[in-house]
Amino acid sequence: MKKLPSEMLDAAHLVKTGQLTEATAVLRRLLGRQTPLASAGSDGVHDAFARIGDLLNGARLPDWQPPTASPPPPDHDSAASARFLNRSFSNHGGSRPYKLYVPSGYCGQSVPLIVMLHGCSQSPDDFAAGTRMNMAAEDQTCLVAYPGQTSSANGQKCWNWFKSTEQRRDAGEPALIAGMTRQIMQEYAVDPRRIYVAGLSAGGAAAAVLGQAYPDLFAAIGVHSGLACGAARDMQSGFIAMQQGSSGMMTEAQAGSQRRPVPMIVFHGDRDNTVNPRNGDAVIAQAAAGLTLTTHIRRGQVPGGYAYSLHVQTTMGGQTMSEQWIVHGAGHAWSGGSPAGSFTDPKGPDATREILRFFLEHPWAD
Repeated sequence: MKKLPSEMLDAAHLVKTGQLTEATAVLRRLLGRQTPLASAGSDGVHDAFARIGDLLNGARLPDWQPPTASPPPPDHDSAASARFLNRSFSNHGGSRPYKLYVPSGYCGQSVPLIVMLHGCSQSPDDFAAGTRMNMAAEDQTCLVAYPGQTSSANGQKCWNWFKSTEQRRDAGEPALIAGMTRQIMQEYAVDPRRIYVAGLSAGGAAAAVLGQAYPDLFAAIGVHSGLACGAARDMQSGFIAMQQGSSGMMTEAQAGSQRRPVPMIVFHGDRDNTVNPRNGDAVIAQAAAGLTLTTHIRRGQVPGGYAYSLHVQTTMGGQTMSEQWIVHGAGHAWSGGSPAGSFTDPKGPDATREILRFFLEHPWAD
């Protein structure tokens, strides 16, 4: 069989999990490059969906086997199909929308929960499409929550990581995100030892804040192109930290000497002109504070893409506490992401798969 464009495979997986909007975006990007899929005088997207239908009904896609069972009727109340739900949460810190991905394999059993925080100007749908975290979560049977920042809270829809008022436990945006996490825990069978948070850029900085403010809730943290908790106290110092890097400062979120170390995975492109790569070093340093760790370095190359360096920090007992992926030549974009979303670069190592793998290797431990 002729090799299909990678976007066609992405779209097929998105259709399989019910994400038709994201699948359409992938196909429109593909057709915009004037591939042979777009026949003259016809609706290219329609034709592409027809071809995907043929694939799902007959052919075997790489790393994926079409379902053999017939789909349930629309009113079927089982977990036979994946769902991407629109939700909202409110507390004393305000109100925020969020989306929740429920994988097809969820049948009420205890499962992990991944919280994904988008970057500036993005949305939950955009971030889900670009990271393809729903596809990865489908394979591992994880719930995925995508909190959405509002333009009324920040004109660029950035999480307000740089404000001192947004760096404390039980206040502002940290309380909102923790609250919606607990709401999901009340409504679904979430394993309390396997709750994680990751984010990109401003979302990565917000994830770092949550790791400091709620070490009892989140078992591990993922920061992609972000900054350390306390790297800024206001907008001006936030811009300085983004441009120059920061070592991070002690904040109220870190108060107390009995704080549990939270395992951390960091991705950052060394050509990032939006958030200085030194900020990735600061995130790792903050996570390692007070610990005696040994660093091991591995190097690799994505076929046809970027080279990378992987710094792994382990305890004397051999437990991995952090991974720092430095992607050589990459800018401010989700490594290995899909062109269906914004701020992605498919030429890097697959941050989504590596972050999820790291998370599942690190359940909450006493």
